[in-house]
Amino acid sequence: EDGAVGRRGERERPEEGPAERGPGAAFHMFVLMEDLLDKLKLLSYEEEALRRHNMRPLSRHYFALPTNPGEQFFMFCTLAAWLISKAGHPFEQPQECDDPNAVISKVLSELRSF
Repeated sequence: EDGAVGRRGERERPEEGPAERGPGAAFHMFVLMEDLLDKLKLLSYEEEALRRHNMRPLSRHYFALPTNPGEQFFMFCTLAAWLISKAGHPFEQPQECDDPNAVISKVLSELRSF
């Protein structure tokens, strides 16, 4: 059996989903999203990133639930570009019509340069 050792010393199987790991695991993504939103608010993302692009603030579970993948991807790219620029690396804001693979490649390349 290949699998990582869990917190209680039990082997976890790679094919196990969140439901098999415990009752709270299915809600972990919601907790992560709320933590992300808190951190973005500390960085003033609403004033600095969203107003510049005339976008609405994120809901508490925006990235936790797949509602509109195209919109969510563009929001992710917008936030990634803003965070990269905020970290001191100039980064061109992606456009909605840009090739998603090219955008992700640019983001990953920039992050590797950190």
